[in-house]
Amino acid sequence: MSTPSTEPTTVFVCTTCRQPHLKEAAEGAPCGEALSAHLKTAAQGSDGVVVEEVACLMGCTEGCNVAVTAGGKMTYVLGRFTPDDAAAQAIVDYASAHASSETGVVPFRTWPQGVKGHFRARVPALSPVRSPG
Repeated sequence: MSTPSTEPTTVFVCTTCRQPHLKEAAEGAPCGEALSAHLKTAAQGSDGVVVEEVACLMGCTEGCNVAVTAGGKMTYVLGRFTPDDAAAQAIVDYASAHASSETGVVPFRTWPQGVKGHFRARVPALSPVRSPG
């Protein structure tokens, strides 16, 4: 059984993302900004999940990207979301499960349907920095 961490899980959302079919359009706000607004609403009252904006997650070909992370845990990068309430809720539900996991690993059988097929990368947790010698 996993023990919840005292550190919250952060969902970093790329605010410069545009979906591939909108990439060349110069008008309108990036899709990432809309996803961020939906995520902030979905995360209200969510225990252990915070949403922060970043300028770029370098997943430009995927559009609407997020990174789910916490200190000492696996980090997951997800993309290709539609910036809407359903996607935001699925991401927050996944982030809540990440927050409740000691390692950040969430069993596939418990993933919200809305995140399946959106995973782009899994980054191992960094080890604590050790003093030389």
